[in-house]
Amino acid sequence: MSLAHKFKLIFFSPAPNTRAVLDHLFDTFPAHVGKIGNYQRCAFLTRSTGQFAPMADANPTIGQPGKLEQVEEDRVEVLVVGDRVREVIAALKEVHPYEEVAYDVYRLEDY
Repeated sequence: MSLAHKFKLIFFSPAPNTRAVLDHLFDTFPAHVGKIGNYQRCAFLTRSTGQFAPMADANPTIGQPGKLEQVEEDRVEVLVVGDRVREVIAALKEVHPYEEVAYDVYRLEDY
């Protein structure tokens, strides 16, 4: 059983930006993001449609305040190992094109 903490980071990215966001995370945290056994840069991507309506005070990358927008997005799932998950999320927010980044973090258990 591994003693390192493991987390599943899930985030949503506009499809044209996904590769750059993932490359930034992989390059910045090569020992902590996307490493599974003898494999690196591992991620699972699901393409779908996301929607949102920016509010009046928003500064959207895509769309206009008050209008419903639908965008082709990727749901990205990536493993984060160790105690650097907060730093990984900060790096995600720095490079992600959206003003508000939608993400989830789940702590994983070894069995």
